[in-house]
Amino acid sequence: MSTIESKFEQNPPLKTEKIFLGFQICVRILATASTLVATWMVLTSKQSTEIIGMKFDARYSYSPAYKFFAVANAIACVFSVLSLFLVFLLKRQCSNPANYFFLFLHDLFMALLVLAGCAAATAIGYVGKHGNDHSGWQPICDHFGKFCKRITNSVILSYLAVFFLLMLTISSASKSRQIQV
Repeated sequence: MSTIESKFEQNPPLKTEKIFLGFQICVRILATASTLVATWMVLTSKQSTEIIGMKFDARYSYSPAYKFFAVANAIACVFSVLSLFLVFLLKRQCSNPANYFFLFLHDLFMALLVLAGCAAATAIGYVGKHGNDHSGWQPICDHFGKFCKRITNSVILSYLAVFFLLMLTISSASKSRQIQV
């Protein structure tokens, strides 16, 4: 009799499982969309302007920090799509907590990667907006307003993706707590 009770206690109700999987799918789609749009915005951001009779260009590819930011978002987008397929496979396999542990590791790594890209882009964006008097770096956003606005919007979307990935990390971690050794 105790074995039957333990089986029922270990399996969560079907409605709760469906809600959890719906949450996972919805938030993964949001994370994928925000990293995709952030990547697209930074890759297509460029502006030319003429200052004192000379033409200057601003492109993401001129900064290693923006290159890293673009690559980090692109990697997170691709792996978020792959994890979305994994969640669809988990839906059929029911809830094995060990599978959610791998999703937890995946989500944690993606959140950290995107956060590192955001930090790099934010640091360079700050220097571009305000300059650095000690180093002699002048602000460029007063001359390249369109470029700076696109990069700023891309960074905001990327921070939103970090939030979504952290939500996924927490939910996967709570689901993987049920692993029994």
